[in-house]
This record gives sequence, C-alpha cells and structure tokens, in this order.
Amino acid sequence: MPAIFRHIICVLFAVTALAGCYGKPVRHLASDAALIKVGESNRNDVLTYLGEPDEQIVLGGGAEKWVYREYEDNIVKKAPLVGKYFGKPDYGTVTLKIEGNVVTECTYGSWESDSRDWEDDFDWQEEKGD
Repeated sequence: MPAIFRHIICVLFAVTALAGCYGKPVRHLASDAALIKVGESNRNDVLTYLGEPDEQIVLGGGAEKWVYREYEDNIVKKAPLVGKYFGKPDYGTVTLKIEGNVVTECTYGSWESDSRDWEDDFDWQEEKGD
C-alpha cells in the first residue's frame, strides 16, 4: 500500500476518533454546589461555578430563587438488554436563594428516573365493590 494511502487512513481515523470525543457540556451539580458557601458566596460566584440558572424566580424584597437542573444519562444506560446493568438515568437539582447579593440557602437533591414509579401503581387504591 502506498504511503499516501496510509497517511489518509491515519488522518481519517484521527478525525473520526476526535469527533467521538465531542459532546455537549455536562453539569456536575453535586460538586459544583459544594463550592457555594452560604452567607459568603455572591451572584458572581454562583455564575462562575454553576453558570446561568435554568429558572429564576423573583421572590420579592430583593430575594431571588435560582434553580439548576441536570439529567445524567449516557448511551450505555440506554442500550437495549444491557443498559439496565449500568444503572438508571439520574436527575439532580440545585436550588439557591439569593438575598441582596448573598446566597442565603443552597439545596441539592438527586433521584433516579424510576424513583417515583410508585405513583403510577394504583392497584392498592382501587375500591372493592360489594
């Protein structure tokens, strides 16, 4: 095989491999929220660590509630037949209360995608007819 073809194959392989590394940015809310210090951190700190919030709610009196959400999922977890062995998709939220320019509350929560499936189980709620 001529050298030019080997070089072309190597370049195509490298481009394909690098393209597989591209993806959208992933949030790591649990670790990023740990950087927020209640009573010390300000708006700029929050924007630096967490970025723009997914939701902003004006509470009044100069207070705001900022909500951040993440959905952690990957191709392996979605794979048929074997995906269930790699875990379920996870959800996470960080809720901040900012009064003036200072964070006064910071709450992190997470759950798995099926953690609320019990809400759809109504068999036990059915009334028995006499």
